[in-house]
Amino acid sequence: MKSYIIKGGRALYGSIDINGSKNAALPILAATLLADGECKISNVPDLTDIKNMCELLSCLGCEIEKRYDTYEIFCSNPKSDIMSYETVNKLRASILVAGPLLAKTGKIRISMPGGCQIGARPIDLHLKGFTSMGANVNQGHGYIEAECQRLHGAKIYLDFPSVGATENLIMAASVAKGTTIIENAAAEPEITNLADFINKMGGKVYGAGTDNITIEGVEALKGTDFSVIPDRIEAGTFAFAVASTKGCAIINNVITEHLKPIIAKLNECGVYTKANENSLIVDASNGAGSADIKTMPYPGFPTDLQAPYVALMSGARGTSMVVETVFENRFMHIPELGRMGASIKVDGRTAVVEGTNLTGAKVKATDLRAGAGLVIAGLNAYGETVIEDVGHIERGYSNFAERLNSLNADIHIQ
Repeated sequence: MKSYIIKGGRALYGSIDINGSKNAALPILAATLLADGECKISNVPDLTDIKNMCELLSCLGCEIEKRYDTYEIFCSNPKSDIMSYETVNKLRASILVAGPLLAKTGKIRISMPGGCQIGARPIDLHLKGFTSMGANVNQGHGYIEAECQRLHGAKIYLDFPSVGATENLIMAASVAKGTTIIENAAAEPEITNLADFINKMGGKVYGAGTDNITIEGVEALKGTDFSVIPDRIEAGTFAFAVASTKGCAIINNVITEHLKPIIAKLNECGVYTKANENSLIVDASNGAGSADIKTMPYPGFPTDLQAPYVALMSGARGTSMVVETVFENRFMHIPELGRMGASIKVDGRTAVVEGTNLTGAKVKATDLRAGAGLVIAGLNAYGETVIEDVGHIERGYSNFAERLNSLNADIHIQ
């Protein structure tokens, strides 16, 4: 894998445009399987995960043509028995095609997903929902198989507001017979974006963005044009990078409503922000102080920004407490930060971060967001930082090093 070589200590300044949301694009691309006709999806980020999803859709029988950030997708007769272990292991989000495939073809066969480095992501809520909607689900020999004549509406209560389960069940219910109600649903903006896409195809999804979503099944969905929302996680990552270097920058192409927990914490840290209609100004000329966070489902502080925030706090003034409630093993970046001189004590799901002066070191990105956190620490550290295995980072950040360099960073790719 490639490495980043970062010479720290340079304040970031200028302006940066935020790409489309990876976490919104992936389920929207999966939902094109439901359409009778061509879909044209724009503002799609150029990422490894997106490429892998398109490769999967091609294996399922979709015709895909890419023009810049727009994907034209047509799938008249999708296949349902292509989901090998290698495919699932390559792209965790491959589980998102299960709902639309089951609804469209009446049959799926998919390799059982395992956990990932940040913690287990069980799919039992997905399967319970499919069962409630009339599918016969069987597990064995490492595979999940499900069949149905036609899915029917059901009342489904999610034990946890799982984003993936909410998305899969919305897609499955959109062409099921009757009405489906999902209680304790996830409320992330990416789910609202998916519901808007399905509704534009002719679906009837109501209440997305709340914990109670109603889907009235329709006979068929038609192809349409649609644009993916900006990536709030990418926006937050750049905001924390600017703050960590005592920089000042304008972050463009954002929906500031989606950034409320990020803006609130920056302000609590003493960082000046100004939210405009489609942009956010971050001015950390006076540095950043400490503030506690607890990761929570939306609209709480996102778990995907916990590692970047810990990196910011590692070089901030004072002591902060970080509580991770979503994933049980999402502190894998902390030993790597320790190699850079960070002072962090971990007790279970709580980390106490005492701000200090960071120094460059050789570290390794263990996963996507951990890697982004190490980049932020490297930008702030004195001396040279080498980050290995940055392929993880490129799963979720397009041209990350080059775009940071446009803000006055000094990152060399090796």
